[in-house]
Amino acid sequence: METFKKARRFIYRNARPVDLARWQYHFENGSKEAVMNTLSAYQNPDGGFGNGLEADNFNPHSSPIQTWQAANIIGEIDFHGEHPVISGMLRYLESSEHFDEEHRQWLNTIPSNNDHPHAIWWEYSGNDPFSYNPTAALAAFILLRSQKESSLYAKGETLAKEAVSFFTKSDIAQEPHVTACFIELYNALKEINAPENDLAALKNAISDSIEKLICRDTSKWGKEYVSLPSTFISGTDSEFISGYEKLCLEECDFIIDSQLDDGSYPIPWQWCNDYKEVILADNFRKSVIAMNNMLFLRGMKKL
Repeated sequence: METFKKARRFIYRNARPVDLARWQYHFENGSKEAVMNTLSAYQNPDGGFGNGLEADNFNPHSSPIQTWQAANIIGEIDFHGEHPVISGMLRYLESSEHFDEEHRQWLNTIPSNNDHPHAIWWEYSGNDPFSYNPTAALAAFILLRSQKESSLYAKGETLAKEAVSFFTKSDIAQEPHVTACFIELYNALKEINAPENDLAALKNAISDSIEKLICRDTSKWGKEYVSLPSTFISGTDSEFISGYEKLCLEECDFIIDSQLDDGSYPIPWQWCNDYKEVILADNFRKSVIAMNNMLFLRGMKKL
C-alpha cells in the first residue's frame, strides 16, 4: 500500500529513535526491549521523564505529563514484567513530586516548563484546571505496575476511585485528552477485575463524553484541532466503536487522501509563540501522527 510505504519512508528519515523503535515494533517485528532501551534515554535520575519526550515541550526536567507519555508507550507495546524504566517511574510517582495535595492530582504543567521551549498550552501559570489529566492515566499505570501490597498501589486505588467519581458525576463534556486518560483508566480497571457496576458507570460516562466530543464535520478534519474517531477508537475491536463505524471508515479514507507527498500529515495546531524549536517539534510530531494513522488503518483492517 503506497500510503504505508510513504509513511514508513518519512519515519525512517525524520523520527526520533524512540519513535522509530515503536514503528519497528508495530510493523517490522522489532522488539519491546528496543523500545524500552530508547525510551530510557528520556528518563531522569529521579525516575520521571522529561527531555522532550512530549514533543511540544522541550523541558528536560521530569514532569507528570512526560512521565505519562512514557507510561503510554509502555502500554502501547504491551510490555509486562520488571524493568528499570518502570521501577524508576514508580519511584518518581511515589515521591509525590509535582503532586498537588489539596486537589489530590498531579500537575498538568510545571513551573520549569517556562524556562524551555514549549507550546503555549504547556506554559505554567499556576491556574491549571484540575481535571485528572494526567492523574487518571497515572493511576492506571500504578494499578497495573506497582506491587499490590505497596503504599503506592493503595494511593493508586484511592486516586482511581476519586477520578471515577469526578468523571461519572460530571455533566459537561470533558476535554478530549481528559477523556482519553479515562479510557486508559477504564482499561486498567478491567484488567484488575474492578467491580462490574463501577466499570459500567465509567464506560457509560466515557461513551457520553465521546458522543459530545467527536467531530462529525469532516471538512474540519486536518484543518482544525478537533477530535477524530481515532482520538478514542483504536480499531474494529474497540469497545467504543459502536455507532461510529461509518465515521471510522471515513477517517480511513481521510488518512489516505490527506497524506502529503513526503509521507507526513499536516499538523492542525501551532505553538503560538516565537520559539524556533517548533520546527523540530513539528517534524517529531509528524512522525508520530504518521505512525498513529497507520496503526488506525491496521486497526480498522484497512492495512
